[in-house]
Amino acid sequence: MLNWVWLGLVAVAVVVGALTGRLDAVTRAAFDSARTAVEIAFGLVGIMTLWLGVMKVGEEAGLVRGLARLIRPLARRLFPDVPADHPALGAMLLNIAASWLGLGNAATPLGLKAMDELQKLNPRKDTASDAMVTFLALNTACITLVPATMIAVRATLGSANPTEIVLPTILASACATVVAATAARLLRRLPAFRTPRPPASGDDREGA
Repeated sequence: MLNWVWLGLVAVAVVVGALTGRLDAVTRAAFDSARTAVEIAFGLVGIMTLWLGVMKVGEEAGLVRGLARLIRPLARRLFPDVPADHPALGAMLLNIAASWLGLGNAATPLGLKAMDELQKLNPRKDTASDAMVTFLALNTACITLVPATMIAVRATLGSANPTEIVLPTILASACATVVAATAARLLRRLPAFRTPRPPASGDDREGA
């Protein structure tokens, strides 16, 4: 879908440039933008390598697991349907902690593992459970403690203070996380979003 969007933007630019007689300006802008993109990408290499290396050291030192332990009490309230000793809760905590620290490469497999474990607890395999919806909402609107990518981009483009976005980013992402968790909790109570109970099996009906 995104490829079609970009194709449409390029096609519109070419058509408008041809109609206005400024097709040469469109071509020049395309080459200038391509050169700028390469310059930014090369500028990001050093900063991102340093940051990812530091966070990898922190991950190996137990930083992710330590943060996961801190948010465990809150997670028990957000996911009351998940047993405290179930592997799904541990995978979710580690995924959220890794996402908070900007460790996307570590967070992705943990998120997939969490969803797989939550599916095992799901009574209706064709419908996402409340825990799965809440986890997806938290994973999408995740708190960002250190926006390393944006800091790197700002530094590459010559910002006088590239780290000044840290506090606004934390506040904005924290608000997004609170809204996502609240919406997941409230919407699940509405009839349109309520997960229907699984049909009773034959053995259950006979026992009743």
